[in-house]
Amino acid sequence: MVRGLGILLLLQFLGELISRGFDIPIPGNVIGMGLLLIALQAGIVKTAWVQEAVDLLLSHLALFFVPAGVGVMVYFDLIRKEWLAIVTAMVVSTFVVMAVTGWVESALDKRRGDHAE
Repeated sequence: MVRGLGILLLLQFLGELISRGFDIPIPGNVIGMGLLLIALQAGIVKTAWVQEAVDLLLSHLALFFVPAGVGVMVYFDLIRKEWLAIVTAMVVSTFVVMAVTGWVESALDKRRGDHAE
């Protein structure tokens, strides 16, 4: 598990270095996840090496949302003023995501020849 956590933290650190070093407007942890994906796909990192660490982190995933939830409390006044725009954006974006997901899945099915007639 220590090796897995070390790999995850190293890739996150590299992502932060890339993000800050090249002044990229993408968070370092997102770049680190991309690096992890590339490393897994290329076979540089084996799934077994990180599996135990990933399972541990996922089992406590709810705890990672606590700081974000507490941070929202700072903006209650803004939320109270802009609630209609926020709710509208949430509803519209939810339907857009569902539509795009369905379209992509349909396109992938056609590409594989799995479409039902």
